Amino acid sequence: MAQVLEFKLPDLGEGLTEAEIVRWLVEVGDVVAVDQPVVEVETAKAMVEVPCPYGGVVTARFGEEGTELPVGSPLLTVAVGGDAPVSGGADEGSGNVLVGYGTGAPVARRRRVRTSPVAPVRPAGGALSNGGSTAAARGADGTPGPLGTGRGPGARTAASDRTDARGLTDGRGHGNAGARATGPVPVISPLVRRIARENGLDLRELTGSGPDGLILRADVEHASRSAGGTTRQPETLAVPRPPGTTPAAAADGTRVPLRGIRGAVADKLSRSRHEIPDATCWVDADATELLAARAAMNAAGGPKISLLALLARICTAALARHPELNSTVDMEAREIVRLGHVHLGFAAQTERGLVVPVVRDAHTRDAQSLSAEFARLTEAARTGTLTPGDLTGGTFTLNNYGVFGVDGSTPIINHPEAAMLGVGRIIPKPWVHQGELAVRQVVQLSLTFDHRVCDGGTAGGFLRYVADCVEQPAVLLRSL
Repeated sequence: MAQVLEFKLPDLGEGLTEAEIVRWLVEVGDVVAVDQPVVEVETAKAMVEVPCPYGGVVTARFGEEGTELPVGSPLLTVAVGGDAPVSGGADEGSGNVLVGYGTGAPVARRRRVRTSPVAPVRPAGGALSNGGSTAAARGADGTPGPLGTGRGPGARTAASDRTDARGLTDGRGHGNAGARATGPVPVISPLVRRIARENGLDLRELTGSGPDGLILRADVEHASRSAGGTTRQPETLAVPRPPGTTPAAAADGTRVPLRGIRGAVADKLSRSRHEIPDATCWVDADATELLAARAAMNAAGGPKISLLALLARICTAALARHPELNSTVDMEAREIVRLGHVHLGFAAQTERGLVVPVVRDAHTRDAQSLSAEFARLTEAARTGTLTPGDLTGGTFTLNNYGVFGVDGSTPIINHPEAAMLGVGRIIPKPWVHQGELAVRQVVQLSLTFDHRVCDGGTAGGFLRYVADCVEQPAVLLRSL
């Protein structure tokens, strides 16, 4: 006797509340093993493959690619046990640990097998059986979907039973109108209900475009516009409109959703500007000797040392002298929390946007170890395989914007950190060296710091020490 289990989007950790479906890895009717990845999602932190804790036959998927789902909403359903050709029974535990499920002995992943979609049928007695045919698992138009509704009289799908349990009606329009008028409303988002209420819309009169007829925010907004009204958005901070612009003019532009990594960056930078009273100081430094020292290290053999690793090593030495800048501010307790470890973030531009991978315990690493970790994280950023853990927990950020061919910048602090060091491009410039004008390799260094944790003297002392180490690498030997 088959049992249909529902797998919901798990808590992916780090306080994430939603994820966008990037790519489904299974189809309805596929046989999946316990802990087999079934969908690739993008969170505000990274791309993640989500494993399913059940083994069996996929009977439904919820959400198209590009759909954003909240944590806890259904991802798919799996028929397990009975006559269903399962690979890993329902009572086998998941070995993968995602917040919300699983910690048992992992089983070996099996190759995905394509079978005909299975549509569990609930007989009159109420027990589930696996007697459905391929046709029964399709909709009235013959297309596959989340357990279609093209069934004979009196038959119900597991999807419709599950939908009723969630308080949803059959959103495909099947069933009698009276049930629709008096039954539950197919909405699971409080935000959608709120927008409808504020715009005077009756959700029972709307037809949802989501899975199983789920009413989405776009459906409510479209209904409001069709009725001649203006959709009221949830309360947000008012943003002044530039002089001369009107809503009609703004509608002519291209709207790009602030979600995923772009949305996370927007939220973090806005919060930084809103909460942190920052200040910036900068200095030009002669990097000729630092470049020469790096060349000598690499000429001696062994793994290559990157310039970013040397700058990181200089940063950790400077933070040991000025620990105020390796801290965070707890305004509720009205305390400055000085941190005992340096988790060094570095800004990396990728095709998916700006990310800040974190090198853990950078203060305990030498230049060779730092070079290897920077290389690993940079490659992971380029391929989109960074984990949420790789992108969180930083205490200080090193931003090398010189790779974009610019000399200077005023970085925005990566909240909740207290400072960020910016490094511009290194280029030949006229410089007074040993009392004579010479062409030297010059770089601009800038430090943006939280003025709550220290005053200008501390920030200036930190930046001056960094510049001294760049100009005379032997200065760094004092702290080794």
